[in-house]
Formats: sequence, C-alpha cells, structure tokens
Amino acid sequence: MMKKSELIFSAILVPLDFLMLIAAALVAYFLRFSALTDIRPVILEWPFQEYLNLSLLIAVFWLVIFALAGLFSISSNKRLVDELTRVFLACSTGIMAVIIFVFFKRELLTSRFIILAVWGLSIVTISLGRMLMRAIRHFLFKKGIGVHRVVMIGNEKTTDNIIAAMHRKPGMGFKIVGKFNDFTDSVKEQLKEIEERKGVDEIILSNPSLSRDKTLELLDYVNAKHWVFKYAADMLEAQSTNLEVNTIAGIPIVEIKKTPLDGWGKIVKRAFDIIVSSLIIILTSPIMLLTVLMIKLDSRGPIFFSRLDDGACLRRVGEKGKLFRYFKFRSMKPGVDSLRYTKLAEENFRKDSPMVKIKNDPRVTRVGRFIRRFSIDELVELFLVFRGKMSLVGPRPHLPEEVDRYQKHHQRVLDVKPGMTGLAQISGRSDLNFEEEIKLDTYYIENWSLKLDLQILFKTPWVVLTRKTND
Repeated sequence: MMKKSELIFSAILVPLDFLMLIAAALVAYFLRFSALTDIRPVILEWPFQEYLNLSLLIAVFWLVIFALAGLFSISSNKRLVDELTRVFLACSTGIMAVIIFVFFKRELLTSRFIILAVWGLSIVTISLGRMLMRAIRHFLFKKGIGVHRVVMIGNEKTTDNIIAAMHRKPGMGFKIVGKFNDFTDSVKEQLKEIEERKGVDEIILSNPSLSRDKTLELLDYVNAKHWVFKYAADMLEAQSTNLEVNTIAGIPIVEIKKTPLDGWGKIVKRAFDIIVSSLIIILTSPIMLLTVLMIKLDSRGPIFFSRLDDGACLRRVGEKGKLFRYFKFRSMKPGVDSLRYTKLAEENFRKDSPMVKIKNDPRVTRVGRFIRRFSIDELVELFLVFRGKMSLVGPRPHLPEEVDRYQKHHQRVLDVKPGMTGLAQISGRSDLNFEEEIKLDTYYIENWSLKLDLQILFKTPWVVLTRKTND
C-alpha cells in the first residue's frame, strides 16, 4: 500500500503546479509591461484583470496536460531527470496548444514575448517546485519519516546490491529492517517479531532458487499481512497484469499492485466519498430524523446500536485490518446481540462461512424489521464515510469475530475500506454464499474505477427497494 505521506505529497503537486504556473504568468506580465518598457515600448496595453483571468483558465487546462503526461503519477522512486523531461514536454505541449488557439483568436494575446516568457518561466517554476518537493521528501526520508520498511528475502549478489543501494541512498525512501535467505516457518516467526518491533511495509524477493510453491506461499502470507510484495523481474513465474516496474541498483524490481485504489485512485475515491456522502446526508436527514422518532416510540433503549451487551464499544474491521468504532440505527431489543453465538447459534443459516445470519430473528423489533428491510438502519454509516472510516462502495464491514475465522485468501477484502454498499450486495445480497461474496469483492478491489462505483451506487436503491439483483 502507498504510504500516507506519498499520497499527501502527490496531492500537493496539483495546487503547487497551479501556483507555479500563475507565478510564471505574473512574472512574464511584469517583465513585459513594467521591467522592459524602456527597451521595448508597449504599443497595446493588456488589462491586468483580463490577463489574470485568462492565465487562470489556461493554468487549469495545463494541469490536464500535466496529468496526461504522468506528472502526477504516484511513485517514490522517480528519477529527477525523467521528471524534469516530462515537465519540459508537458509545458511545451501546453504552449503549443495556446499558440494554436491564438492563431484562431488573434485578439486574445497582444505580445509574442508573453508567450515565449510564459513557456520558459513555466518550465523553470514547475521544475523548481518539483525539486523543492523532492528535497523535502528526501530530508524526511533521512529522518526516517515516511520510509518504506523493507524485508529482503534472497541470498544472491543481487540481494546485496539492492541492500547496498538502499543504505547508500537514504533519500530513496527505503529502510532495510530484515534479511533472510529463505522463507520458512522460522522466518515467519522472525517476521512477526520484526513487525511488532519495527514495522514492515514490503517484502522484496530476490531468491531465484525459491520454489514456485514457496513463492506463492510467501505471496499469500504478504497479502494476509497487507504488505507490498516485490520481486526481481526474472524470478516469479506466476502471471499478473497489474504490475509496476522500477529499478534499484540497475536491477528491475517488479511490484504486484493490489488495486487501482493504491495511488491516485485512493485520493479520487476519498474526495468522491466526502462530496457524495455530504449530499446524501442532507437529502436523507428527514428520513433519519423520522427513524429516530420511530425507534424511540417503538421500544426502550438507545437510538443507535453502538455497544455490545457487555458495554464495550461496537467495532468493525476496516482497511488493513484496523478496528474502528461502528454504529447504526438500533433494530434489535437491547442486550440481545450475543444471543447469536449462544441460544440462537443453531438458527444460523450461513454455516458455510464465518458469518452468522439468522432468519426470522426474534431479537428484531417491529421498527427494526422495517428499517432492516430497506437498509435504513445503515444510513448513519454515511457519517463514518464522511469521517473516512468507511467508503460509499466496498466490501461490507467485517466483524472482528468473523475475521478471526477468515482463511488467507479471505484477507484480501481487508485491503480497502469497507463500504455501505458493494458489488456483492447488488449481486445477490444474503443469497450469495461466502466464497461467492469474497470473489465479487476481490474482483471489485482488483478492477476498481469511479465508473464502477457509480454503477454500484445507482444500482443499490433499485436492489434495496425491489430485492432484485443482477441476472
């Protein structure tokens, strides 16, 4: 998974580049209409406000070009020369677009100097901004902030070269916290100790003699731990289409990307969650207020189901297996939640899975049956989405006692935040068996897109109201 610091630095690049573009435009204007007037007198004045408005519009357009050029791609190991080359090409493409536009709208620009100055100054200001951000990141890396804690598995010269390069260049953002020749049960125990003492972010495999079975066992282990898995390019025989290749010490290092959400997708999805959850909270607030009134009139007890029978806070398992406080509208009588594991255990119709589901649940109140039928009890999850504990779309929230019984391949659904709705929910709801649900959630994680989120969100109300699912 991407470090939070990487996401923050990448997100900052957008407003930073915008400011650098505006700075280049303002300096160009100052040079032409103030500093150089003695050398080249101004024939036609250009009102500053008009120039500024046009500059703001062009800067937004250039940011789109920058995005298409890959200048906002998230990577902790991009070379400076490659980044500056992209800056030059992107700025050149942008100024060519402006020149073509001016050709058809000749009256918009009154100075050829402005065009050339903006082009040259934008390359300089954007490059300076990028170098400043790199300098800050490298400084933080040297202080141990935001570094990737790496465990190497391999006994070849390649392994030593990679380790030496990471030690020699702390600004790369890697810190070696362990090295092993093989992957055995003993190594698993040592990895557990390292994780507890230092933390682990990724494992790099550089052992060509490790068997395919051992390699896949290591991959399962890493996925269960929610770490990043990388390997020397010629070592893994298993096929994967979602790859990213970088080099360390001249050696190709391949990373298996878990999900498109690991990067800019995560930023886009979070912004989408904040905006849409805010709107839905406003739109559904009358329904939520009415639900509060119905619950209070129907039975004694709290409005929200937020605590277990023993008084402990209700929790769910979120992204990377982290627990978070959970609540929803109360749909059961108070103090009966634990009965599902005792008196009602035999009524569980999901014995094929870690989940516990009871038909005609006697614990549910009259109002509870209604709000469960239309998923109104889950509306307050919107506040958890807004706070960042959940997402609008994703795998369902996981109970800690269920997760304790998950097999290794089930752990994959913990790679992302749980959602209010998801592909599994609109594809069968409670009719799916657990393995089918896991497959659908895994497909969603591996193939996420904003378009897919929108499709699921638009489908959800229809499924809730009609109980119909995809054919």
